[in-house]
Amino acid sequence: MTSAINTATLQQLGLLQTPPPAASSNSAQLGQSAFLTLMTTQLQNQDPLQPMDNSQFLSQMAQFGTVSGIQGLQTSLTQLSNTLSSSQALQASSLVGRTALVPQNTGLLSTGGVLQGAVTMPAGATGGTVKIYDMSGQLVRSMSLDTPVGGFANFQWNGIEDNGSQAPAGQYQVQTAANIGGTSTALQTLIAAPVDSVILGSSGSGLTLNLGGIGPVALSDVQQIM
Repeated sequence: MTSAINTATLQQLGLLQTPPPAASSNSAQLGQSAFLTLMTTQLQNQDPLQPMDNSQFLSQMAQFGTVSGIQGLQTSLTQLSNTLSSSQALQASSLVGRTALVPQNTGLLSTGGVLQGAVTMPAGATGGTVKIYDMSGQLVRSMSLDTPVGGFANFQWNGIEDNGSQAPAGQYQVQTAANIGGTSTALQTLIAAPVDSVILGSSGSGLTLNLGGIGPVALSDVQQIM
């Protein structure tokens, strides 16, 4: 006569395997506490005739250690990134009120002020020119470039046109060129503009300087602070 064996007895003998508890739908990650609970349950309910071997157990522990280490590293890197961003923003805020030299072909002539900029003169250049146009494309002033100082050939325009009249305040286009071997070669013009404010970008996009008469320019594009 066969006697019935209840479920509790089978569980005590380890002959009845119980599936591990389902992961909570409220969490997308397996934390340390949940992992240890899962491992303990797995050991308690393993088949005594086919127990988990040491290599398999150590492999699972190593996998968890790797995941845990990566999560810790990600947290540390995020904290470091936030710290560096805050430090960079604090340093950049000290630029407000100073003048930045940035690649630009348009500059602002303010009332009673000057439009100033610079170029990097290439090796072998024997001179250069600056030509200033109004926004309709009309040439209003042509000047020679100054002798380079510290790698830059600086220029400034006080608003006096070639015909001697005073140009109105506003935006003007600037073209620069160098004389290299008897050929006029266009150069990248750098325009000087005041730093009005600093904008801290989101998602690690970096810092942006808001320049008077130009608008937002990435800090990485600034060639010189004057």
